[in-house]
Amino acid sequence: MNCFYASVEMLHHPEFAGMPLAVGGDPEARHGIVLTANYIAKKKGVKTGMALWQAKQVCPEIIFVPPRMDLYLRFSQMAREIYSEYTDKIEPYGIDEAWLDVSDSGNLKGSGMTIAREISHRIKYELGVTVSIGISWNKIYAKLGSDYKKPDAITEFNRENYKDRIWQLPASDLLYVGRQTNKKLQKLGIRTIGQLAESDEKLLESHFGKIGNVLWAFANGWDEDPVCKEGYEAPVKSIGNSTTTPRDLENDLDVWIIQIALAESVAARLRKHGFKCKTVEITVRDNGLYSFSRQIHLRQPTNITNEIVTAAFQLFKDNYKWEHPIRSLGIRAADLVLDDIPVQLDLFGNQEKKEKLEKLDRTVDEIRRRFGYFSIQRAAMYQDKVLSHLDAGTHTVHPHSYFHG
Repeated sequence: MNCFYASVEMLHHPEFAGMPLAVGGDPEARHGIVLTANYIAKKKGVKTGMALWQAKQVCPEIIFVPPRMDLYLRFSQMAREIYSEYTDKIEPYGIDEAWLDVSDSGNLKGSGMTIAREISHRIKYELGVTVSIGISWNKIYAKLGSDYKKPDAITEFNRENYKDRIWQLPASDLLYVGRQTNKKLQKLGIRTIGQLAESDEKLLESHFGKIGNVLWAFANGWDEDPVCKEGYEAPVKSIGNSTTTPRDLENDLDVWIIQIALAESVAARLRKHGFKCKTVEITVRDNGLYSFSRQIHLRQPTNITNEIVTAAFQLFKDNYKWEHPIRSLGIRAADLVLDDIPVQLDLFGNQEKKEKLEKLDRTVDEIRRRFGYFSIQRAAMYQDKVLSHLDAGTHTVHPHSYFHG
């Protein structure tokens, strides 16, 4: 789906029609980057990942709106319901992309091109956003086709035309050829996908390891990874939230207050979408620009705020020595599982207490849903007026990697 977050926001803000718009953080606060921008803003130089102040420099008239992940997930689910009318082999790649295997749908639904045109038409007129679709015999070339021409386009790469159309493209267009990998390829004289495909596989392996073999196969279209059936995997790999703090953090209490706010938002999102996490990860950046990430695997999957923040705070205590004040914190819940999977009871745990904490969290969720984020807060938040005004209601949802696990 093209400029997905921005496209959905434009639907809900008709007053911004014809104006440059970006979805990002709070431009009045100290933090925030562009998550996505509409094509009007992109033509003026606004790019995903830019700091809001940078976007404002290249496009002074830009309008910023805060992200609303609930809304985007709802549109993602509606799109997936349309896809499911053509195949049950649907593999999400983030919330705005998916692979569909329609090879068994031909007798009923027509060719790949026919199905692509129908889906394009339906997404546009039923959801109000546009899609770019790639058609091919493998996932890598289909993904490449979806990026080949935007917006609102359909591109087919088949066994007859792929060398003429794909091999002339820059190697950086291929999935998983990032900036650093592309630099290394250029040092080897490899600038196009065709040159990568015709390179010596052993040479690539010697420079890149196993990924060299993978990229060589991808360039040649030798990708046999199947499209997973619908429901096989969650559409997200992890759920996290991070913030540049309203002021620098100077002690453990400051960190505890911010981590509570972040853990509450992450746990609420897990519960809302029916997940529990088996891993908790923290990120820390101080004002000396030192940063690190650490993670811990939990004994049992959880979506309880208290369990997530306890794990996060222990990670912090074990790994930070307070050489500088802290400027940014993040918490991420990873290794997600469905919240209704059977779990072995912990012989040394207190199941009754766990159930009370779950009930408490869901009560808080309902109160905030009805009366707003600040209608109920933990007592710890009142120990610092500045930090307690952080609204950790925005979330980051991380898509599944192509390499599962």
